[in-house]
Amino acid sequence: MYRVLVGVAVALWTTGCSMNSSSLTAGFADSPTMSARSSRQASLGGDLDTRTPTRIDSRQRVASLAPPSTPAPSERAPKGALSDRDYSRAALNPEAARDAINNYRRAKGLKPLKLDAELTTAARAHAQDLAKWDRISHYGSDGSNPWDRVKRAGYNAKLAAENVGTGQASFDEVLKGWQTSPGHNKNLLQPEAQHMGLALVHDPKTEFKTFWTLVIGSRL
Repeated sequence: MYRVLVGVAVALWTTGCSMNSSSLTAGFADSPTMSARSSRQASLGGDLDTRTPTRIDSRQRVASLAPPSTPAPSERAPKGALSDRDYSRAALNPEAARDAINNYRRAKGLKPLKLDAELTTAARAHAQDLAKWDRISHYGSDGSNPWDRVKRAGYNAKLAAENVGTGQASFDEVLKGWQTSPGHNKNLLQPEAQHMGLALVHDPKTEFKTFWTLVIGSRL
C-alpha cells in the first residue's frame, strides 16, 4: 500500500516569462486537471497525458490550485493498510541518500547533485504538510505546487522537479520505487539538474507512516 506519486518537473524558459510543463505533469502550469488526474493515478507507475508547453504572463501566479477540504480517497491510505509493516528503523541519512542518487546518475553518464539547503527546506515543508494531513499529493494544503515551494524557500530556479512517496520503510525502498517508475526516474535523471533536497517525516500515528519528498533543481 506504499505509494509514490507520479513525478513532476517544471522548467523556466530562457525568456524568463514562460513555464514549461514536462510530459508528466498534465499541463502542470496551466491546467487544474493534474490534481484530479494524478489523484486517480497515484499508485506506482501511473502516468499522465502529454501536454504542450503553455506561455503565461510573468505577472500571473503559476499553477496554484486549492485542494479540496477533504483529500480525495486515492490520496489517503485505507485504515490499517500498513499496520503490519515495521517502521522502527525508518530514518534518513541525507548524505547517504545523495550518494545513492549520484551513483545512479553516474552510471547513466550524468553529473552528480549537491545537497542544497533551500531545496531541503522546500522538501521538508512538503513532507511535513503531507504528514499533517496524512495524504500523498504534489499540491500542498495551501494550494502550493512544487514550483511555488521552491521559490518560497528562496531557490531561484530554472528547473525544479519533485518526487514524493509514502509508506516506504527505508530510503532504499523509495529510491527503488522511483527508479522503476518512468516519471520519477525521469526526474532522478534530469541532465541539467545541479542540486537536490530530501526530507522524511515518520509519523506512526498516520496511516501512511512515512512521507518522503525529493526536490531536484538547477539555478538560473
